[in-house]
Amino acid sequence: MSGHSKWANIRHRKAKGDAQKGNVYSKMAKEVMVAARHGGGNPDGNFRLKVAIQKARDFNVPWDNIQRAIKRGTGELEGVTLEELTYEGYGPGGVAVVVEVLTDNRNRTASDLRFIFSKSGGNLAESGATSWLFKPKGSIMIDRTTVSEDDLMMMALDAGAEDLLPGDDDTFEVTTAPDSLNDVEQYLRSHGATVVSSELARAPQTTVQVTGRDAELTLRLMETLEDHDDVQKVFSNFDISDEELAKHA
Repeated sequence: MSGHSKWANIRHRKAKGDAQKGNVYSKMAKEVMVAARHGGGNPDGNFRLKVAIQKARDFNVPWDNIQRAIKRGTGELEGVTLEELTYEGYGPGGVAVVVEVLTDNRNRTASDLRFIFSKSGGNLAESGATSWLFKPKGSIMIDRTTVSEDDLMMMALDAGAEDLLPGDDDTFEVTTAPDSLNDVEQYLRSHGATVVSSELARAPQTTVQVTGRDAELTLRLMETLEDHDDVQKVFSNFDISDEELAKHA
């Protein structure tokens, strides 16, 4: 369906398995640091920082790590200077890919990403090549065991959410307008739903079905991109059947 990202669900399952990896903590600390640098260290007046802190806490990043990242962002502690960059490209079968990065060396990052794309049968593209295929949105993943689909639908509507998507075996996905993400999230939490993760995302407006070798290479491309230290988020418009996914799990 339009707006539904297969990778969002796969990435969520993968993140649970990767939660103890050091690079997960590092990536979240980077996002907190940059958010604080741009909007200040008070999350009440900095929406991006509030989202970054909540996501870090959802993945059990220690509070001391979060506080140090905020202080590095505001200049209270010395830290590296990070650039926010977006790279666009195509994967196997013509799937569109958008990669958001935070890096202290754009030449290194660009070279690494070019190699990752080419190794999986894809290629980096010019700015604007694929980003127009995605729409900004808020994405909230809800634990299925804490609320029924009917109840969550009513809560989502009352909170002003845009849609309720099937998510995966463990979660539902509630989508929102970007500027409504925090309000909807807080409403759902206050009404008993357990929020697994909450983030600003990009929803594909059309999808490309991949099968066989293209499916295998696409999943490899996405996982390799996600594992790169400079990569914060990866979005793609590929679709893959559950049967096909099981072959490459």
